[in-house]
Amino acid sequence: MNELTELKKVEQFADQCMKCGFCSFFCPVYQEERTETSVARGKNYLVRQVLKGNQEFTPELGEIIGKCLLCKRCVANCPAKTQIDRVVVAARAEMVKKKGLGFAKNFVFRKVMANKKTMGRYAKLFQRFQWLMPKTEGKVRHLPDFIKSMGRRNFPQLAKTFLSDQVKPVYKPEGTPKMKVGYFMGCATDFVYPELGLKFIDFLVKQGIEVVVPEDQNCCGAAVYFSGDFETGRMLADKNFKAFSDPSIDYIVTACGTCSSTLKDYQKYLPDTPDQKERYEAFGNKVKDSTEFIIDVLKIPPESFKLKKEFEGKTATWHDPCHLIRYQNIKDQPRAILKALKGLTYVEMPNADLCCGMGGSFSVYHYDLTKKIAKKKMDGIKSTNADIVVTVERTSMQAC
Repeated sequence: MNELTELKKVEQFADQCMKCGFCSFFCPVYQEERTETSVARGKNYLVRQVLKGNQEFTPELGEIIGKCLLCKRCVANCPAKTQIDRVVVAARAEMVKKKGLGFAKNFVFRKVMANKKTMGRYAKLFQRFQWLMPKTEGKVRHLPDFIKSMGRRNFPQLAKTFLSDQVKPVYKPEGTPKMKVGYFMGCATDFVYPELGLKFIDFLVKQGIEVVVPEDQNCCGAAVYFSGDFETGRMLADKNFKAFSDPSIDYIVTACGTCSSTLKDYQKYLPDTPDQKERYEAFGNKVKDSTEFIIDVLKIPPESFKLKKEFEGKTATWHDPCHLIRYQNIKDQPRAILKALKGLTYVEMPNADLCCGMGGSFSVYHYDLTKKIAKKKMDGIKSTNADIVVTVERTSMQAC
């Protein structure tokens, strides 16, 4: 057995578990499967057995630690404050060190996602053939009906022109800038929603902010290191740190909840040395999610928010992404913006913070389970009779 370097870093969290089972009330996976290995307590027990030398990294253990959405509902409601997400991710990292990534993830993470420009080339190749997938609604496509064995899986439609092909390196406002921010695009904004990226940059410039968009920024790496590929995750973290290393940058802002939480949390999951931890902490301290930046930093007054005519008289509700509400404790800021929009009625949905079930590659390997979890979220949305569901830019709920 290897030295379990990553697990020993989080052993203190594994030892915090009181085995009370309170997590079972909140785990979306356990609520569907009702098996002990589905819940935090069961996973934590097995990881502790590994640390004690009583359990090997078997394929069965890999399946168990892989079947976790990392939604952190267990963490948010744990009486002992056990950070089981860090235990699970560290266990996945040890599994990768011992067993490898497998062909698919090795190719996607280390050959495609490891370099944003390479990723863009593959995205453009996929873009040419996406016409083969029928459209559903908006920017959602699904597999052709003749591929019955994989179910009716949905995918976001790629944009005709990516954001990285449209942005300038620097955007300057009129007069002296109030501050300078680095804009982190994120993969979804770049390849699926470039219009949102351009509008957000325009908004920042109109607030008197100088915006820089480093060309050499990369994927945030969430899917990579949450799957246990810490080697590629650290490489991406170091690349992004270097891309935004200009000391004159006051903040790093992004409109994707997953990206903002990932950039902030490099220092929690990835540091291999004290120097690396210090660099990741300094980097993360500059990162702000879009609504957090608008409300907490810019402090834009409610009367300044204007509603487009096309949304007047509509009812909207808000979905709390896991990476926003539990990873970053961002809850009130987006609601403050929505409630400030005159002409728009805001309705709170039941269980607004309930996980949508996507969980990145979780939905690929556990598609039927994802659909069951997503149904509960959809039922909550339907109960509001809202015309619009608002969330931070990401592809999760569309893909469900």
